[in-house]
Amino acid sequence: MLTAEEIQRYKRHLVLKEVGGEGQQKLKAARVLVIGAGGLGSPLLMYLAAAGVGTLGVIDDDVVSLDNLQRQIVHDTAHVGRPKVDSAKEMIARLNPHVAVETHNARLDAANALDLIARYDIICDGSDNFATRYLVSDACYFAKRTLVFAAVGPFDGYVTTFKPHLSGPDGNPYPTYRCIFPEAPPPGTVANCAEVGVLGAVVGVVGTLQATEVLKEITGAGDSLAGRLLIYDAKGGRFESVRIAWDPDNALSGHNPMIRDLSIHAGTAPAAACASA
Repeated sequence: MLTAEEIQRYKRHLVLKEVGGEGQQKLKAARVLVIGAGGLGSPLLMYLAAAGVGTLGVIDDDVVSLDNLQRQIVHDTAHVGRPKVDSAKEMIARLNPHVAVETHNARLDAANALDLIARYDIICDGSDNFATRYLVSDACYFAKRTLVFAAVGPFDGYVTTFKPHLSGPDGNPYPTYRCIFPEAPPPGTVANCAEVGVLGAVVGVVGTLQATEVLKEITGAGDSLAGRLLIYDAKGGRFESVRIAWDPDNALSGHNPMIRDLSIHAGTAPAAACASA
């Protein structure tokens, strides 16, 4: 049940017919894991906490640095040098003391991914490298967990929802990350944000869109992004949505899958990508 203080705190949700008391109860009961407490993870964690998601898990093995603060708004100057998961937990406690935060000061890898992901209802990928993206997508498939994914470039961003353990309106499974990108690009072919830069506010827009999709998945409000990719072009001030389909030949969830566990990820070194770092 919601306390009197929670009813006051969430009253703008409670008057929404798409959320209401039932939806707010679902938010309070939800367990969401955020992978990465960086540029995407920052607005994601703050909006999920503000919305009243009952338990937030956050995994990151990095510490706050001064050059993070241009976009990683869950951190501040006083926390430079501190573990990002601890900095994020302290910010969330100040924002909403009703939210429980479970910190995992570690790197997600093949050894811990399935166990960790299985503890949560919805997974959010805010990672900054291709190796982690493929690992997260594969682990969510095996754990049958919905994955809300986002990535950013210098002036653009992408958001979608993966739930390949479920079928779409056409009777086929929803797509996975491997249906869009069967393999990671060769090392060195994609510049990372440290080299090309990123407009901080763009990361905030995309992380907020990602948070919105998580809240929709929990409450059932609106239409899921499963099977669609939302593209944000900041320079042009445009949004575009494109259909993405299950690939029956993909190596994970296709007719003849070659990936049957996470052993393919053992010892995989992260390949940099322009994302939430």
